[in-house]
Amino acid sequence: MPNTAAIFGPEGLKITPWERDFFRDADPLGFIVFARNIENPDQLRRLTDDLRESVGRDAPILIDQEGGRVQRMRAPHWREYLPALDQMQRASDPMRAQWIRNRLIAAELNAVGINVNCAPLADLVEDATHPVLRNRLYGGDIATVVEAARICAEAHLAGGVLPVLKHIPGYGRAAVDSHRDLPRVDAERTALDAHDFAPFRALNDIAMGMTAHIVFSAIDPAYPATTSTKMMQVIRQDIGFDGLIMTDDLSMEALSGTVAERASAAIAAGCDIILHCNGKPDEMEAVAEAAGEMTEAAKTRANRALAQRKTPDDIDIPLLEAEFAALLD
Repeated sequence: MPNTAAIFGPEGLKITPWERDFFRDADPLGFIVFARNIENPDQLRRLTDDLRESVGRDAPILIDQEGGRVQRMRAPHWREYLPALDQMQRASDPMRAQWIRNRLIAAELNAVGINVNCAPLADLVEDATHPVLRNRLYGGDIATVVEAARICAEAHLAGGVLPVLKHIPGYGRAAVDSHRDLPRVDAERTALDAHDFAPFRALNDIAMGMTAHIVFSAIDPAYPATTSTKMMQVIRQDIGFDGLIMTDDLSMEALSGTVAERASAAIAAGCDIILHCNGKPDEMEAVAEAAGEMTEAAKTRANRALAQRKTPDDIDIPLLEAEFAALLD
């Protein structure tokens, strides 16, 4: 198993000599790629191969490829998709379209060596949901969101890609963008349990999850979920999520302090893995030192998640593409 309790994003289109040495020595759990790391399929496959070679094992490589506004792999080399909420509203059979969309995404990821996708989203659409999130979601009622999130996860697993459930314990009430500021939710605990947390409770068997940088005043008015011991206890005990929990990107402005302080606080609160995305060498060094080695519990959860990797089921891609187009016509 790896040593450092972190996932790092490389800086550019190919691994640098410094990154190769740093990744070898730090031995993070895995890596995450963004648009800055992607030019074409051949280049991306070389990058994912080189990242794995740097740590000498079949490390998980992540991406945010939800489809719609949040997709790092784009045309002309990869398919473009509607925002998820728009597709749910447009498709004649929304759940079938949801399965095909995510099975096609999984096939695209698998082909370039990416085996973890930061999806599904189980946040609920609310009147106050910030535009940065709103049309990425699947709906506003619990049953619809749970079904759509479950289908997304199963489609990825069928395609040999591990899903990451986000944003635990629920980001739908956030009226500000956590990339820029710290959202606060002042709803009562009973309302949170019955509504916001309910989809995550129903999906708590998904093996990997991502926190939300958001303060729930009724539970911990001082700290966002990512760095809140009280909130992590709710996630583990009340929501019942025993999968591998990674932070959302530690570089986001919702969090205060240095990246090292953020990493230390998240690990102390109960997160298993630090997600650091911006590729800055000095920050990666600081995060690696602050995050420290993975705990035995984190290693157990990581092993359980990675054991779900499988050879993709065979699919007829042109047939699925035709059906998908018909469902959206």
